Amino acid sequence: MYLFYALFCFVIHQFTMGNHKNWLAFAALAVVCLVWGTTYFAIRIGVETFPPFLFAAVRQVIAGGILLLVLQLTGNLKLSKKDFVHQSVPGVLMVALGNGVIGWCERYISSGLAALILSLIPVFVVVISYLFGFDRRKPHWLIVTGLVLGCLGITLIFKDNLKDIANPEYFMGMLIAFGACLAWASGSVYAKYKIPNSKNVLQNAALQLFSGGIALFAFSAFLDDYTELKTVTSSSIWALVYLIIVGSIIAYSAFVYALKHLPIGISSLYAYINPFIAIILGFLFLNEKLTGITLCALVATLGGVYCVNKGYQKMVKK
Repeated sequence: MYLFYALFCFVIHQFTMGNHKNWLAFAALAVVCLVWGTTYFAIRIGVETFPPFLFAAVRQVIAGGILLLVLQLTGNLKLSKKDFVHQSVPGVLMVALGNGVIGWCERYISSGLAALILSLIPVFVVVISYLFGFDRRKPHWLIVTGLVLGCLGITLIFKDNLKDIANPEYFMGMLIAFGACLAWASGSVYAKYKIPNSKNVLQNAALQLFSGGIALFAFSAFLDDYTELKTVTSSSIWALVYLIIVGSIIAYSAFVYALKHLPIGISSLYAYINPFIAIILGFLFLNEKLTGITLCALVATLGGVYCVNKGYQKMVKK
């Protein structure tokens, strides 16, 4: 925890001082890759006894509120109605319809499978960017190869779960997880290309977290069973604390920074890394299965990460 606290202080200092060197963007992406892989595990623990949409809403509103308070106290809060409207779009798409919905899905599918479905985000990002004209450059062949390898990794994982699709709740959980993947990718593209350029990255993250959390409270009012609050365990509470501090305040701020300063194809590569951290934690602590097919998927997906990264590097150099 002290390490994460030191990292958080360092990131705030760099953002407020305007030190936007490229190495910091890659460091931020590394934080996202490592931390967000653990959040699927924490979410699974949290929603076992906590209404899922309320769990996500409390997490994001508190995290966004803390960031806004820090910005206010340091004199870096430059809030306007226009800023709030612009940041609310990716806030609802990524934080509410993306991350928040995944908490509900994890009641019916494993944390590893949820992470694996979201590893398709780079595929959705590339397709959405091309279809809507944000990036019509012909992709490098390495990028195409990487996306194919990533999809192959997901296909191998699904091969292990075919027998479970007959379960209606499991199947619905998978479908909604794909919807969450599409929502997150759409929010990433919108944040990258449609929001006016802003140097106040922490404020952007805070507004997205806060607006997404407000939307989740609305979902919770219609979809959650509040009688579950009578059985909330200390494990769920500690999972919530971890997700607020590490998963949202630190990692989401790092993600917004990486998205701003790196090509969108590179900044979305965390979606290939996260699943395997989630799978390992699920295997070690939640008795989720780990098979030879899963290991083959690991090789295919990490190969995809390498190819996409190299492909974007070659396109940028042209």
